[in-house]
Amino acid sequence: MQGAVFLLVLLDAMSGTEALRLIHLPGTSNVAENSPPETSVHKFSVNLSASLAPVTPGFPLIINSSPLTDAFKVNWLSGTDFEVVTSGKEQLDFEMEPNIFELQIYVKDDVGVTDLQILTVQVTDVNEPPEFQGNLAKGLDLYIVEGANPGFIYQVEAFDPEDTNRSIPLSYFLISPSVNFRLSASGTLFSTTEFDFEAGHRSFYLTAGVRDSQGLQASTTLHVNIVNINDEVPRFTSPARVYSIPEELDAGTIVANITAEDPDDKGSTSFLLYSITTANSYFVINQLTGTIQVAHRLDRDAGQLRQNPTISLEVLVKDRPSGGQENRMQITFIVEDINDNAPTCTKFTFSIMVPERAAKGTSLLDLNKFCSDDDSEAPNNRFNFSSPSGVGVSGRFSQDPAGSGKIVLIGDLDYENTSNLAAGNTYAVIIQVQDVAPPYHKNNIYIYILTEPENEFPLVFDSPSYVFDVSELRPARTRVGQVHATDKDLPRSRVVYSISAGGASFQSPNIFWINPRTGELQLVTKADYETTPVYILRIQATSSEDTSSVTVTVNVLEENDEKPICTPNSYFLAIPVGLRVGTNIQNFKLTCTDLDSSPRSFHYSIASGNVNSHFTFSPSAGSNVTSLLLATRFDYASGLDKIWDYKLLVHITDGNLLSGRRKAKARVETGTVTLSISVIPDPTTIATTTSRPQVIRQVLRKNVYSSSAWYVPFVITLGSMLLLGLLVFLFVQLAKAIHRHCPCKAGKYQKTLVKKGEMKNTKRGVLVETIQMNSVFDGEAIDPVTGAVYEFNSKTGTRKWKDPSTQMPRWQEPSPHGAAPSRPVAGEGAGPPGSTGEQDGLSSKAQVEDASPSSRNQDGKLGTPKSRNTALMSRASPKLHPGK
Repeated sequence: MQGAVFLLVLLDAMSGTEALRLIHLPGTSNVAENSPPETSVHKFSVNLSASLAPVTPGFPLIINSSPLTDAFKVNWLSGTDFEVVTSGKEQLDFEMEPNIFELQIYVKDDVGVTDLQILTVQVTDVNEPPEFQGNLAKGLDLYIVEGANPGFIYQVEAFDPEDTNRSIPLSYFLISPSVNFRLSASGTLFSTTEFDFEAGHRSFYLTAGVRDSQGLQASTTLHVNIVNINDEVPRFTSPARVYSIPEELDAGTIVANITAEDPDDKGSTSFLLYSITTANSYFVINQLTGTIQVAHRLDRDAGQLRQNPTISLEVLVKDRPSGGQENRMQITFIVEDINDNAPTCTKFTFSIMVPERAAKGTSLLDLNKFCSDDDSEAPNNRFNFSSPSGVGVSGRFSQDPAGSGKIVLIGDLDYENTSNLAAGNTYAVIIQVQDVAPPYHKNNIYIYILTEPENEFPLVFDSPSYVFDVSELRPARTRVGQVHATDKDLPRSRVVYSISAGGASFQSPNIFWINPRTGELQLVTKADYETTPVYILRIQATSSEDTSSVTVTVNVLEENDEKPICTPNSYFLAIPVGLRVGTNIQNFKLTCTDLDSSPRSFHYSIASGNVNSHFTFSPSAGSNVTSLLLATRFDYASGLDKIWDYKLLVHITDGNLLSGRRKAKARVETGTVTLSISVIPDPTTIATTTSRPQVIRQVLRKNVYSSSAWYVPFVITLGSMLLLGLLVFLFVQLAKAIHRHCPCKAGKYQKTLVKKGEMKNTKRGVLVETIQMNSVFDGEAIDPVTGAVYEFNSKTGTRKWKDPSTQMPRWQEPSPHGAAPSRPVAGEGAGPPGSTGEQDGLSSKAQVEDASPSSRNQDGKLGTPKSRNTALMSRASPKLHPGK
């Protein structure tokens, strides 16, 4: 029972610690709708707990709201003062959104003490002006067809945010009144006049306003556009109707210019389209400009013109391709006769392809098969051919016989011969066909003789094979080398390069790419020496006639491009705070590999997190296996060490850099490993005191909790076992107390202490069992009022009453003669061998007093504990108060 009372006192002392609290919460605040971000809503502060632990960064915060919203947040002001403000993430709208929010504000400090309070925020209503919605808010374009009757145009509508049911009417008006338009109070826009686009009515700008019942108003712009329609007939403006033209005009010659205008678009002819409705093959008209051109040869001496030289046409003008207004006009052309019967040919341009190795004397063309003279009588129907002329023609081409029109090759056409300088190796030969009689009409005949190249030379690479080197560090698109193939045949044909074989790996089907035009070989991706050190490629060059291949060897140059890879890559370690220096922490070892470096090249260093240099690796270089050691001890008592969780970033370099070396002689790669180390403090709290009065010094050891730490389940299990043991101990003590004070059982045990034949000389005794509690009572005193005996702790002052059954009498009534007491002492002469009066005096006296006649009842039996205690107190009174 006394243990249970002590436990309750301890729990009560722990619950008396002042908790973390939110000041000015719970509370209620108001905020106006449509408030901008960072608007103050409510200010509060945090009262720290008795530990004075600071508020955890990021707290207080709003962990929940009803209804759910992101419209509020918590800002820090100073110290422990905070403020709830609007976040701007959501618009506070009194009419459309909830207007009462309950915000749950949660705070936590660094020792885990928390508090949660409610802030009720009321969104207040603010009168807002009407709003135009949709396209009306930005301004609206309206369209009216010209000539339309005055009347309805558009219904303007606005919305009042305060009137969610739209039951309160709004008043509409034109801010700038117009004689052509009217806006009713209900928002209907009317036109008051009939608009004519040609008269200058093109567009109007109106400003429409709306006003609510409280006088707030808004406006928008209405742009009224007058749509032009095609309602006018085009009119011809060209005065001439009859045109005289000579025959044999060149095709495309302009013979007339027809003009017109459209009243719908006065001053511009860009929208008029012209056409000739009469079927004819001699003339065409430009449909945009109206100009009439010769489309076909006008031969006065042949065909219909020989019988009738007059040509009549009807010209049509329209203001749109279809469905528009149109007009028509008749014009007449008279073809005048001239002397135009010159020798003619069925074709005047010839193109001949001649192989470059054609033999001299080869016949190329006979012009007599293509030329004739339409004159009916000689000598007008006779003609001949002039000598060939042109650049490069002399000495290569001729007529045989002269003037016969039979063209033959008399020179060299070798394409690769530098003396053949004709442009593109094409020779332009001009020959005139002419009358032999006056006025000597003539025509030019153009003969284009093209030299046809022949494949005389093969396609050859500049080198029989190529060898290129490339570092495995080079990135994609790096130039590896270039191949080049040439063909002596002219003209130079385009050579296309491609990779016909090789250049693949396990990681990529194509390591290399070749520019098909330049032959430049490039990397598609990085080459890996460790995978493939040498690539054998087959490069193919293709022209229009030939194909050739060459072998290309690409040597991949080895570089240190692989980072060390270590196992494990990340690890969690837990070490006791008192671990001995030099100990391998949890036998942790780091094993590293590198594809292109020797294990002796590894160097280990802790890049960050090694506060106060508590940790080191051994060996630090020259091996691919290393151990993590404790380099220096932890010192939290003096404040040198303050953190319990270390996160080490370990660098592993493959250059084996020594501390005195400034830089590596070659490329160095670095791998990384992350180690998390948690220092486990001693499980007890050490409290030290000094001899100075009223000064108590306590050293508290803080256990940093981690849900993943190994000691968490251990501490929970140990605490549960201790609590269970304490409960079992309390139940056992309670059972012993009941068993000790039960009268029936006490009599049973007392009878067992008396043997037969010893009833007269033996006094009954009381069995006393002392239970030692955790508190140490090192002093004893007698209460001056009641005379009861109590024990006390000289340091803490804690007291407890001593059980009367175990209190020893402090006195004995002396005999009248100062001899031994009149009552015999139980156990005198009957104690065990070797026992003395000094050793057993107190217990003997207690048994005597407890078994005295005054402790018996009227029936001669032993009295109850209560009666025995009363007798003991009555016997103790004369001793405590000798004056009475």
